[in-house]
Amino acid sequence: MSQRSTLGVGIVGAGFIGNFHVESWRGVRDADIVAVASRRLSSAQTLAAHAQDIGVGTDVSSYDDVAELVRDPRVDAVWVLTPNFTRIEIIQAIADEVTSGRAQLKGIAIEKPLGRTVSEARKVLELVEEAGLLHGYLENQVFSPGVTRSHELLWARGAGISGTPYLARAAEEHSGPHNTWFWNGVEEGGGVLNDMMCHSVEAGRFLLTPPGTEKSEWLKPVAVTATIASLKWGRPRYAKQLQDTYEGVVDYTKSPSEDYAHAVFEFENGDGEPVIVEGTTSWSFVGAGLRLTFELLGPEYSMKTDTLSTESQIFLSRALMQDEGEDMVEKQNAEQGLMPIVSNEAMAYGYTNENAAFATAFLKGEQPAENLRDGLEVVRLLMAAYKSAEIGETVREFDSLEDFVPAVAKGEWNPRA
Repeated sequence: MSQRSTLGVGIVGAGFIGNFHVESWRGVRDADIVAVASRRLSSAQTLAAHAQDIGVGTDVSSYDDVAELVRDPRVDAVWVLTPNFTRIEIIQAIADEVTSGRAQLKGIAIEKPLGRTVSEARKVLELVEEAGLLHGYLENQVFSPGVTRSHELLWARGAGISGTPYLARAAEEHSGPHNTWFWNGVEEGGGVLNDMMCHSVEAGRFLLTPPGTEKSEWLKPVAVTATIASLKWGRPRYAKQLQDTYEGVVDYTKSPSEDYAHAVFEFENGDGEPVIVEGTTSWSFVGAGLRLTFELLGPEYSMKTDTLSTESQIFLSRALMQDEGEDMVEKQNAEQGLMPIVSNEAMAYGYTNENAAFATAFLKGEQPAENLRDGLEVVRLLMAAYKSAEIGETVREFDSLEDFVPAVAKGEWNPRA
């Protein structure tokens, strides 16, 4: 019997999302984590130790230099999970090692969004393809079991009889990010629209596209109409709260990022029919914690998924004094009352399935279906949404967005001024 191959994976980035990916590896069979790199060696060492403790890696190496990680002979593929403002620098360093022959990689997977502008996203794609690497776009929500199973069933049992779906709705809402750079528009590349609408628009495109079909071939963008707002964090009380909580954060009374965004993306599908993705995202939602909702509507069918409609709940009375934590749901806002439990967040949100899919594809030498070309198209749609919000009009022309930089990303947006 032939021995089964295992992909050696190097994780670049040891922050919040890095921990999420490592946790997801409990359900990944075809890959082991062999190395972790971070700007702070101590952070890489902590995450590497955690990978070993939970049994998803053995003798996991730690680096503070991405080039050293890539040159590690045990590293077959790299997962890039670093902040948006480091993206070009990190990908350039990896590509240089590969093209010079100092490193041998099968593939690379990169977290959302692919860039802060269309030109940044395109640069990332070009660097990766010029290095000859297989590539995956780490968009976890299109791998969420509730989304993928509903998608499969409705296209098989509904669309084939009554016609293709015409409306997808996706929303992601929570009370705000964990790290300073997310709040700083220049480093993030915007606010909640850039941070989370990338999930919603890609989930919507996925739901509206037949299984096994390239999304960009099935859906042609026609128009984008969007609104952004600073609803909560621009208020003086909450702007001060940000200042007190995050060292180095910008003053949201002067240079806020949007904490709410709504966009309507109009497409023509492969049948020549008009279809729509509605996306809503918020950093100003106060509930139990992170809430993801998805809907798909067709002529004789529909579906709905809500991550806070969980199979399990617990109740804790006011007599119980509780420390703050996130042991029930991501971005948890309470420790008392009736609380939902997301029993396996890495699986429910799609991280496990995306990492398993990319590891298997890289081992086989195959290009993942969800790849950096999807990431580039998502950034193009996001920039159209930002432009629509700025000019107060529907955007119908997409080729001129290459060098567009949102006012939020330049620190020049302040609707309260």
